[in-house]
Amino acid sequence: MATVHIDRLLETCIRLDASDIHLHVGRPPVLRVGGKLRSLDTKTLEPDDCQALMKSVTPERNQQELQEEGGTDFGFAFGDKGRFRVAVFRAKGNISMVLRLIPSRILTFEQIGLPEMVRTLCRRPRGLFLVTGPTGSGKTTTLATMLDYINQNFDRHIISVEDPIEYYHPHKKCVFSQREVGADVPSFAEALRRALRQDPDVILVGEMRDLETMESAIRAAETGHLVFGTLHTTGAQGTINRIIDAFPVAQQEQIRVQLSTTLLAVLSQTLLPRKGSSGRYAAYEFLMLTPAIANLVRENKTYRIDSSIQTGKKWGMQLLDEHLWSLYDKGLVEADEVLERCRFPGDMQAKMDEKARGESGIAAKEDPMDAKSKE
Repeated sequence: MATVHIDRLLETCIRLDASDIHLHVGRPPVLRVGGKLRSLDTKTLEPDDCQALMKSVTPERNQQELQEEGGTDFGFAFGDKGRFRVAVFRAKGNISMVLRLIPSRILTFEQIGLPEMVRTLCRRPRGLFLVTGPTGSGKTTTLATMLDYINQNFDRHIISVEDPIEYYHPHKKCVFSQREVGADVPSFAEALRRALRQDPDVILVGEMRDLETMESAIRAAETGHLVFGTLHTTGAQGTINRIIDAFPVAQQEQIRVQLSTTLLAVLSQTLLPRKGSSGRYAAYEFLMLTPAIANLVRENKTYRIDSSIQTGKKWGMQLLDEHLWSLYDKGLVEADEVLERCRFPGDMQAKMDEKARGESGIAAKEDPMDAKSKE
């Protein structure tokens, strides 16, 4: 009976420029290429195959966690060809795995199309910069680009707390300390508590997943550090509300005041497949905290943030739906991909219909001319 080798799967993933490998009992290995799932033309995986594939890459400590918790996450290097982030979990009593390929090359601001203002904010000595979006929206890649820019241009001590470490950052102009939750430190909150005694200038919180971590991140930004954090939220307004709502009602007023003074910006992003090719485009919503927006946060008027973003174009601010529309309008992405990811699908559909009517109107006007030229 043929066996499936992990090395061959990893090589295929890199060769086809796939982002993820899915291994589940009852179907062949599946790759995500350009945002779409594609089954490989190999054997259907049996429980023993998945067990053997899991054991071939999973450290002993994580196998133990899988036994006790039913799931585990870790990262590993595939020689010098690439790094993978791995999630192993049980489903219907069997082992399943998802391996995410972490690109070995850190991209530039221009390559990922980040707003120019982001570069300026990376120079700030203190404050909280949030990068948000759903799982798989490229948050890690964006943060790696920003931290690499700081690493190349300024002398700072950067401490990153990640679960697991994805991009490896060498020391350049900065001293770069990367700590992995589970291997180097038990939790994000504990790592943040310790970080303040380690003379940091810049701190990355890989995930602000609980109240204690959010509190620690805000405190670190308040006490004179530049803090980057991620949240699984969509849109700037939703991100600010999500942080405030995580706190007990009695504390929310205080948190609003703290956020209004410490928050620098919110960059919310999503990825879309390129039309007719295997690459992907990132669409961004970008909010920078101006004095006017800081007042809205303090006064609990976050519902007015969207209109403030629209009037803040001179600072490079933009709404997610505006960026999605510009990608669609240029013919770079498909309509259904935009409608899936936009915040207001009804408005977006109406705009698309209007564009289609306009184009068909132009076509109709040109038809008589075509007929004339044929006579």
